[in-house]
Amino acid sequence: MKSRMCDMFGIDVPIFAFSHCRDVVVEVSKAGGMGVLGMARMSPDQVEADLNWIDEHIEGKPYGIDVLMPQRIDDVSEMKYDPDQLLPKEHIDFVRTMLDDAGIPELPEEEAAALKREIVKGMNFTPRESLEMIEVCMKHPIKLIVNALGSPPRDLVERAHAQGIKVGALAGKPRHAIKHRDVGCDFVVAVGTEAGGHTGDVSSMVLWPSIVDAVAPMPVLGAGGVGRGRQLAAALVLGCEGVWAGSLWLKTAQSEVTPEIKEKMFEAEASDAILTTTVTGKPCRTLNNAFSRAYEAPGAPKTLPAPAQNYLWWQEGRTRVERVRAKEFLTYPVGQVVGDMQEEISVKETVYELLNEMLDAKDRLDDMLS
Repeated sequence: MKSRMCDMFGIDVPIFAFSHCRDVVVEVSKAGGMGVLGMARMSPDQVEADLNWIDEHIEGKPYGIDVLMPQRIDDVSEMKYDPDQLLPKEHIDFVRTMLDDAGIPELPEEEAAALKREIVKGMNFTPRESLEMIEVCMKHPIKLIVNALGSPPRDLVERAHAQGIKVGALAGKPRHAIKHRDVGCDFVVAVGTEAGGHTGDVSSMVLWPSIVDAVAPMPVLGAGGVGRGRQLAAALVLGCEGVWAGSLWLKTAQSEVTPEIKEKMFEAEASDAILTTTVTGKPCRTLNNAFSRAYEAPGAPKTLPAPAQNYLWWQEGRTRVERVRAKEFLTYPVGQVVGDMQEEISVKETVYELLNEMLDAKDRLDDMLS
């Protein structure tokens, strides 16, 4: 395709796949797009292992990384030493009582301690910790660094450019996109509220063209609500140079989600992808679940700031829930395209479905305009 994003990375189609799964990253890049590995909840050792695996399997195709590097966040580096001391007893009791009442068994003491250590290792959420992760990544042949929470530091952008690495950032408003441009980013990902994970409150149909206009001639990727070829076509018509998709890959055979969560996604409607602070402490669109409903009920404590709420959910909730596959509590960040997820298919089939439906949309538009 004749897209500036294709030219920038030497890829065939401007489909950028955000995924926490190394298999998805590899398969999308091999199918002609570009895989981008999300590093949230990973320890440096895990990042190193995944990037080594990607390097061995991606056949020289380009890939990138996505980091959570907010510019403004409570400094909770002390969490590395004693995270439980930073969690109010009120919140711990609230979550434990909730799960006890639902009949979710507690973790054995030794297992709980081991899981806690692994969770803390993966809680890399502060700017300093994100930079440490990037140090690991820049020893590998990555072609892209994307910051998911704010503008990346200018010195990081300059260092990346010196190594031939492009830099992008996610934006939920035009003013955010302008800041990304001004620090030297190569492109912007315009993320509509329909997206899974951390997102804003403006719909893609309104946001995409406004960001395209705000940072022109800088290329823009459309994100949020991209699950079908018609939505890919819409992004191109609205001025984007391609799309950034994340939720779409969760339905694939290669994705990291458990069969139980996939089943729940296949049963869900678009409205079941809710925007809530209960999972991470920041607005995050995730699959509706009993944990979020309980936290948002009258009389519940106010959610903690990030990343303490994220740690609370993982340590006190998710580990117990996933151990017994308690369906009503199971959740995963996912966008409103979850309503279109019906069955499991491969990553390669997903890419081809996107392209074929996009071409059908083009033919339909050509017929209408001829």
